[in-house]
Amino acid sequence: MKKIQIGSQTAHVGEGEEICRVLADEVEALLKARAAEGKMVVLGLATGSTPLPFYEELIRRHREEGLSFANVRSFNLDEYEGLGREHERSYWAEMWKNLFDHVDVKPENVSVPPSISEDADVASAEYEAAIAEAGGIDWQLLGIGGEGHIGFNEKGSPVESRTRRVTLARKTIVDAGPSFGGEENVPTHAITMGVGTILEARRVVLMARGASKREVVRRAMSGEVGPEVPASFLQNHGNVGWFLDHDAAEF
Repeated sequence: MKKIQIGSQTAHVGEGEEICRVLADEVEALLKARAAEGKMVVLGLATGSTPLPFYEELIRRHREEGLSFANVRSFNLDEYEGLGREHERSYWAEMWKNLFDHVDVKPENVSVPPSISEDADVASAEYEAAIAEAGGIDWQLLGIGGEGHIGFNEKGSPVESRTRRVTLARKTIVDAGPSFGGEENVPTHAITMGVGTILEARRVVLMARGASKREVVRRAMSGEVGPEVPASFLQNHGNVGWFLDHDAAEF
């Protein structure tokens, strides 16, 4: 894996499998160090296609090498509103399908924002409070949306934003359309961790794969910091890792 400078930021560039191994090494080291101390690890996790090979590597290490997730407390970035946990496109269902069902994490230690709630504002505040009660996030995984969103923090999201209900941008809905069998089936709202919530994580890792992410990654890493590209706020985080495949890094 090589390092390249993009603006003031350093990107780690390599093949997809290599990136997944490096990130799995980070998580494994953290889990083992905390387990030796008898402490929990708080992971912030993401859905979508980008992290799937990374989750596969974690599963492999659990099955073949005995890596334990028994001391993990997890919080997912976001969730579609209105689907319910049983819906196959809910992020709750996707996380169990793609990771949690295959490792020894304790179900009571898994948290995903509620898809259905009586009051989204109350549910969001409770989710934020749960993160704080767990001691904050130790290691936060992110992808990046086509217009620079992290989580569902769409263009215009302020740096101080916290977990909240949001309206999804038109592009986000269009991009999700194929997996829902049509744009008309994509929820219009979601609950997401805020930018401020994400920036409080002690370590933040952003993965990007493919040529379609090239321009937005460039803007996030070297463009003006601000709500026009919410991922650009990561430039001001003291412990951020940008992990790109060759297509995403080929400026």
